[in-house]
Amino acid sequence: MLEGKAIVGETDMLQAMQQDALDLAAKALDRFDVTEATDIARFIKKEFDRTHGGGWQCIVGTDFGSFVTHCFGCFIYFCVGSLAILLFRGSDAPQQHPHPTHLAASETLKGS
Repeated sequence: MLEGKAIVGETDMLQAMQQDALDLAAKALDRFDVTEATDIARFIKKEFDRTHGGGWQCIVGTDFGSFVTHCFGCFIYFCVGSLAILLFRGSDAPQQHPHPTHLAASETLKGS
């Protein structure tokens, strides 16, 4: 269950896509227990693949670091309570973004 308001840490997504990510996270947290991080990540990833095209990756947890390369405009890192969610489209999705120069690297760190 959604235990609080989502706080966006970093993003380069358009507002509508950000809202899709937050809405899907709320839906996932209604469907799964907060301890089922893999199920939450799978749900968000599959829904984003379905609605926004393939190539999305999702990491969910309470303590992780990351350094990823992603397509420009396809990155969000946010927290809901103690749960952090990182969602991005990997750089290996040329069918969606034919210009490989439209990539960015982002780093996140969530401490316990």
